Amino acid sequence: MFGIENKVAVITGASGALAGSIATSLAGSGATLALLTRKKSSVQSLLDEIKNVGGHVKAYEADILNEDSLNKVKNEILSDFGKIDILLNIAGGNLPGATVAPDQTIFDISVEDFKKVTELNLNGTLIPSLIFGKVMSEQKQGVIINYSSMAADRVITRVAGYSASKAAMENFTKWMAVEMATKFGNGLRVNAIAPGFFIGKQNKALLTNEDGSFTQRGKNIINNTPMGRFGEIDELNGAIHFLCSDAARFITGIVLPVDGGFSAFSGV
Repeated sequence: MFGIENKVAVITGASGALAGSIATSLAGSGATLALLTRKKSSVQSLLDEIKNVGGHVKAYEADILNEDSLNKVKNEILSDFGKIDILLNIAGGNLPGATVAPDQTIFDISVEDFKKVTELNLNGTLIPSLIFGKVMSEQKQGVIINYSSMAADRVITRVAGYSASKAAMENFTKWMAVEMATKFGNGLRVNAIAPGFFIGKQNKALLTNEDGSFTQRGKNIINNTPMGRFGEIDELNGAIHFLCSDAARFITGIVLPVDGGFSAFSGV
């Protein structure tokens, strides 16, 4: 029921820590991986790690905001593996100008940076979903999983552009789920996960001090997470496996929090 053996999974943003963790996990369960990245060299260590344990994986250079680039890669993947069963839209990010620092107000936001963040997080999910989703619609089978954030569910200070773009992406997830199921059959599913707080390269300086203790922001997050800790990256993998598998064959259009209870807690 939970098996994903012989499934072909396309992963965007493959050079990131989240992508690396789920790629290794999926490969260990028998999936074949197509890793999308701007430079193949950025995922060489991941390729080596997966291949060394007998996994099937190949990297492709692609720009997720460029339709021609993605169409070219789509054809290469189909030539190499014959099908596309899973798409994980992990690529995303933020820019300083789309944030509001403690000594700033919303009027200090850079509109240009806000546009770039929206382009990356919303269109960077939209375009791959349309291109690889078209293949799935022709197969009458396939799963798309998008990566959202707690910042879409409620106002989390500073990350204004990231929050808005992830919220829009969640809406698109639900919209595409309905379209795919009603027009191409119940073998097509589109869902999202919403990770809680995980310490990584991008946010480490915001959440921890040099001595390893938590910053005030880090403490605020812990105080509002009922489980009382940050997540471990591999704790996302089980949810992804589930949504990719036939065990979730009647689930589409949802956003699944993996957050230690953060989204359930009022703070009181």
